[in-house]
Amino acid sequence: MKPVASGLAALRVRRAWLMLGPMLVVLLLVAGWPLGRTIWFSLTDAELSLLGVHGFVGLDNYIGEYGLVWDAEWWRSVRNTMVFAGLSVALETVLGLGVALLLNQPSRLRTALRAALLVPWAIPTVVSAKMWSWMLHDQFGIVNHYLLALGVLSVPLAWTADPDLSLFTIIAVDVWKSTPYMALLILAALQMVPVDCYEAAKVDGVPRWTVFRRVTLPLILPGVMVAMIFRTLDAMRVFDLIYVMTSNSRDTKSMSVYVREQLIDFGLVGYGSAAATLLFFMIALVTIVCMGIMRRSVEKAAA
Repeated sequence: MKPVASGLAALRVRRAWLMLGPMLVVLLLVAGWPLGRTIWFSLTDAELSLLGVHGFVGLDNYIGEYGLVWDAEWWRSVRNTMVFAGLSVALETVLGLGVALLLNQPSRLRTALRAALLVPWAIPTVVSAKMWSWMLHDQFGIVNHYLLALGVLSVPLAWTADPDLSLFTIIAVDVWKSTPYMALLILAALQMVPVDCYEAAKVDGVPRWTVFRRVTLPLILPGVMVAMIFRTLDAMRVFDLIYVMTSNSRDTKSMSVYVREQLIDFGLVGYGSAAATLLFFMIALVTIVCMGIMRRSVEKAAA
């Protein structure tokens, strides 16, 4: 029986590759070719006005005299991106977990609440960013109006123009928009937890906090980790929210905004491509690290 079984396994593998083959070819053309071109341009001195005339400069755009590693603006954008990604994902995970736990409770309004929860996530990012820009306007914004009326503020605040507030304001807007996404993913993980676990804990009189810490959290941890990885990767390439609300402000500039500035505003295709390449490899590195952490966490929880 072993030869037959191995033959069937080999046949299934061949069929799987035949089915995946066209998709892999399309993916290579759609993603691989632009990535390869970007890496190539990062090794040249190409400019937007002279794309047909450029020379090979090797790693000068990275480590040359005027390379990225010596550019303070690049490192500022890296710091802004990391702060944005770290704080927003942490807050969205905590709030999303709380919302998911509430929605997981039996209720007649549960379906309506889930639909309402999707509204912030369903609004296009550019639309929500522009909406919040007006709401946070220092003179005409409704946020300042009500905070002044309630006595919380004595003078209006320029939420998106103040260097001390702008980045944290953008993080708050992103949390408002992306928390529903985290909540729905975590809710899906919660609904996969066997009911028998809760019934056994209830019979034994185990406190709810202990049930959550010892039963619920370990079982939903893989789902929470996957949601956090997706949101971290999405947050690291943030562009539209920051660009719409604060444009090219140095205090909020992300790596993607920096890339756009170099490519479009300054026309430095080679230098901008180098920044885009570094952004890609940083995201790839974060993905590998997060996947390793998730694998160890799942193995530890299973043990």
